Amino acid sequence: MTGQANTAPAGVVIKGAMRPGYETILTGEALGLLADIHRRFDGERKALMTARLERQKRLDSGAETLGFRDDTKTIRAGDWTVPAAPADLADRRVEITGPVDRKMIINALNCGAKCFMADFEDASTPSWSNMMDGQMNLRDAVHKKIDYTDPASGKSYALKKDHAVLIVRARGLHLDEAHIEVDGAPMSGGFADFALYLLHNHAQLKKNGTGPYFYLPKLETMEEARLWSLVIRHCETVLGLPVGTVRVTVLIETIPATFELDEILYALRENITALNAGRWDYIFSYIKRQKTNPAAVLPDRGQVTMAVPFMAEYAKRVIAVCHRRGAHAMGGMSAFIPVKGDDAANEAAIAKVKADKTREASIGHDGAWVAHPALVPVAMEAFDAVMAGANQLSKRPEVREDAAALLTAPEGTITHAGVLGNADVAIRYIASWLQGRGAAPIHNLMEDAATAEISRAQLWQWRTHGAKTAEGRIVDAPYVKEVIGAAAKAIRAEIGDNAWGEGRFGEAADILTSLALNDAFEEFLTLPAYEKIRE
Repeated sequence: MTGQANTAPAGVVIKGAMRPGYETILTGEALGLLADIHRRFDGERKALMTARLERQKRLDSGAETLGFRDDTKTIRAGDWTVPAAPADLADRRVEITGPVDRKMIINALNCGAKCFMADFEDASTPSWSNMMDGQMNLRDAVHKKIDYTDPASGKSYALKKDHAVLIVRARGLHLDEAHIEVDGAPMSGGFADFALYLLHNHAQLKKNGTGPYFYLPKLETMEEARLWSLVIRHCETVLGLPVGTVRVTVLIETIPATFELDEILYALRENITALNAGRWDYIFSYIKRQKTNPAAVLPDRGQVTMAVPFMAEYAKRVIAVCHRRGAHAMGGMSAFIPVKGDDAANEAAIAKVKADKTREASIGHDGAWVAHPALVPVAMEAFDAVMAGANQLSKRPEVREDAAALLTAPEGTITHAGVLGNADVAIRYIASWLQGRGAAPIHNLMEDAATAEISRAQLWQWRTHGAKTAEGRIVDAPYVKEVIGAAAKAIRAEIGDNAWGEGRFGEAADILTSLALNDAFEEFLTLPAYEKIRE
């Protein structure tokens, strides 16, 4: 069933069901703004996505190598800074992240973190209901009208007076919103997320003493950052907002972006506050953009930590560039979550989180992420022990331009356990995503789409380059297929036939097999999987 907002302007069609309350989000004013943005900027978005693919062809053929741009040297050499952060973003030492469902929003805002990143992207399956319900949930939170009663337990949840600062992560430029068409074409999911939240909440956010704050994911170049800058500035103008009302943090989670940190900050200099070292997607991007390079083959995912040289160099570069420009340098996600019923395992997980956050604070990050409310105090203690003030902007490491240090793969091994682990986690995560849950606890880790991306990318990379496991097996197509089958069989035995079928695990295994064995490398698994989402 499709619906249509009563006041949709000409050329705008709502393809999703108009459930109760959606009309308060998809108002005539909102749809008019979405149509305006689409008509002004979607051509450039599509051109930039085509440019990514064209660049990939050059990287694949060896006609281009990743490195620092000659045409932007003056930006990197220039003496400029970005605006100071708003008062309520001056201290971001611990941020929690999660999807935009109602209970999660309340718990995350109440948990004691400095900020909560409400995620329309990798932690949320982009179903129509998830996206629209998320907009309503966030509006209710901003307007202090959000509550929730768990239908199973009867437990009630309500927003505390003092809570975390809300930041919203919009979808990446590569993702469409298939349920909103303008002139016969789907509009950008990220532009829809951004504009709807900004339109409905900027006035109340100002009354609350805060502002419209966003995370922008998956950027690769300053041109992509510049497009976001144009969209933001246009919306500020249309809504009568002063320049710089919108503040953004850009996730540096692609390998090309690490060579354009100054350029990205400069392109968004009216609105940017911080960069974030998004480690999991960064590993995926490292594989994807160097997929034909045998020297870029990575060992087991568990061996690619922030301590390996290329990851450590990336984090240090984010800090150095950000602090030179007056921007915060946010650390990444520690995916560990509390382990129930196993005190030893729980203590080990907490110790790993504390060590990770201590490392991030010690090298100069101004804050970092956790995935679970119980870990907020752990991360807070780690940063408090190192960071005397609200941030560490006064720490100014040397800015290095060492392309080799950013690109050289670490030493390590590929093991049968690593191959099997990739298959297992990818099947479990893709099944969760197909069911509408984009944040999934798997083996005591909170996983999002980046997890499955790394897993399937490693299977593809190892197969393509004929990597050999420590046990002596060549990772070829029959072996990958065998391991995916073994992982699927074990999961089915664990959960039972009913849960296997209802949970769409068979579909997930088929999707993974296709991604891992196809000659072509799919840019994002969420693109073909988006076609399989059910409302």
